[in-house]
Amino acid sequence: MEKELQVSIDGVYYPKSQAKVSVYDHGLLYGDGIFEGIRAYDGVVFKLKEHIYRLYRSAHALMLQIPLTKEEMTQAVLETLRKNKLRDAYIRLVVTRGVGDLGLDPRKCPKPSIIIITDAISIMSSEAKEKGISTMISWIKRNSVDATTHEIKSLNYLNSVLAKIEATENGVDEAICLDKNGFVSEGVGENLFIVKNGKIYTPPSSTGALAGITAQVTVKLAENLGYNVIETNITPFQLFTADEAFFTGTAAEIVPIREVNKRQIGNGRPGRVTKKLMAAFQKVIADPAEGVPIYS
Repeated sequence: MEKELQVSIDGVYYPKSQAKVSVYDHGLLYGDGIFEGIRAYDGVVFKLKEHIYRLYRSAHALMLQIPLTKEEMTQAVLETLRKNKLRDAYIRLVVTRGVGDLGLDPRKCPKPSIIIITDAISIMSSEAKEKGISTMISWIKRNSVDATTHEIKSLNYLNSVLAKIEATENGVDEAICLDKNGFVSEGVGENLFIVKNGKIYTPPSSTGALAGITAQVTVKLAENLGYNVIETNITPFQLFTADEAFFTGTAAEIVPIREVNKRQIGNGRPGRVTKKLMAAFQKVIADPAEGVPIYS
């Protein structure tokens, strides 16, 4: 029988079926915590250093004191992958406020909890990357930068869940969220880019969008290919009339968008620029220098 995957909870390993948290954990009760989704490719954890740094930036914004140093956290992730003998994996790194009482006061949570899950995930099919996906603009606005902004990668993802439900109920693959001013922000779990007249545009973080690590990699790849990437507000009209559009994300990688609200994007197929970036991205994730080796 195949051995069950092990989950690390505060440094102790539990079989996947037995990995549990307290019902008094404020991560469960209030979404009070942070997380990172990370990928490992062929024995290398892609951009692990960047993910760890973003985790600690999110923690700082929440005044959440992580009880490990960045280096200790890095080693904990690698050790969990080794424990499960994984070379290709999706890693979910979670830090909650920890166990407290039924009140909101985080001072009642004396010790944050660290959870490391290493498993597999399937977000977008190969067909989605070959043909592009259908999307719609959701009525759910992105949380603004002066509220529970998605610049912080927190456990409070109800905003995204509601938009995803709407997309599913309307028979499309993914939702796109606007900010409170009506500008395009991001997908439910992806950054968004459009191409127009040979230039690439993406929304700024002022729309509440997360500073995506895959998005940052994509920007560098685009610039290396000679494209000008402009961070600016994007209106729904500009999205509808784009030559190309695509999502980026750790789990999704780079995925073309063929349709928004029944409006065909470009010729309705993955565009030339998008395909170039997808090919370049596959080369990057195959480069050991772009991450941290699991088995050194």
